Amino acid sequence: MDNSTEVNEFRLLGLTDTPELQVPLFIIFTLVYLITVMGNLGMITLTVLNSGLHMPMYFFLSNLSLVDCAYSSAVTPKVMAGFLTGDKVISYRGCVAQMFFFVAFACADCFLLAVMAYDRYAAVCQPLHYTSTMTTRVCVQLSIACSVWGLIVSTIQTGFTFCLSFCRSNVVHHFFCDIPAILALSCSDIYINEIVLFILGAFNSLFALTVTLTSYMFIFIAILKMRSAEGRKKAFLTCASHLTAVTIFYGTVIFMYLQPSSSHSMDTDQMASVFYTIIIPMLNPIVYSLRNKEVNNALRKATKKVKVLLST
Repeated sequence: MDNSTEVNEFRLLGLTDTPELQVPLFIIFTLVYLITVMGNLGMITLTVLNSGLHMPMYFFLSNLSLVDCAYSSAVTPKVMAGFLTGDKVISYRGCVAQMFFFVAFACADCFLLAVMAYDRYAAVCQPLHYTSTMTTRVCVQLSIACSVWGLIVSTIQTGFTFCLSFCRSNVVHHFFCDIPAILALSCSDIYINEIVLFILGAFNSLFALTVTLTSYMFIFIAILKMRSAEGRKKAFLTCASHLTAVTIFYGTVIFMYLQPSSSHSMDTDQMASVFYTIIIPMLNPIVYSLRNKEVNNALRKATKKVKVLLST
């Protein structure tokens, strides 16, 4: 430590150094990011402007869209810039900010998925008490609680990570400032950091996943009791699509943060990270929204209005 120098910037290795792949990957990531932003902001706009979507389900969908758009934006633009310019250097403060916002929004996303599953449980399994259970006040409180808890977790994780000394190398074997990749660069004892990462990761992922799966278990039981075969089929398809997105999100998060540092493979971690940082935010508007009749109807009406305005 006496002859070492503290780093003031980090160099992200990114997904690949192959020159031939930089432009194609830039184009792919740009398209994915544009779809993500347009899909999520479109969902928010539809919900705000269409009075028929002023219900708890779409309120939570809007919050999920906002969070998805935010935590994708914390990572993807920097990755795109690296592909285009070759500049993969990020300042120390920039790395701190990226980690803070990513962890905050990702944690909020995790709990919003659980809240949405509970909302569907209340609607399907307790329809007579739904309006009294999921009031506007309760919905706002749940949404705020998800955001506040995300900020608390992010403050703890980012604070514990960047109170360490970094004097070995400034090369991050990842495409963004993720916690395990930054811990690998520290010349301090990271035992406490690993414990904190595991405990918070286990609580966030497993608690939210338990709430989600328990809610859907009761929903499936209620669906099986339906007399209409067509109704059962539609409900199963909707739940299956939701569970697919949930499984990919929680699965990759658990894989990333609940394994010991000795088991981490940076190449494998990067592939897993691509799913929950870039792919899932793009898929959520499709999985949760565009397959919904009310959203489709609202989208058609909005499209017709736009056509009328353009024609005049």
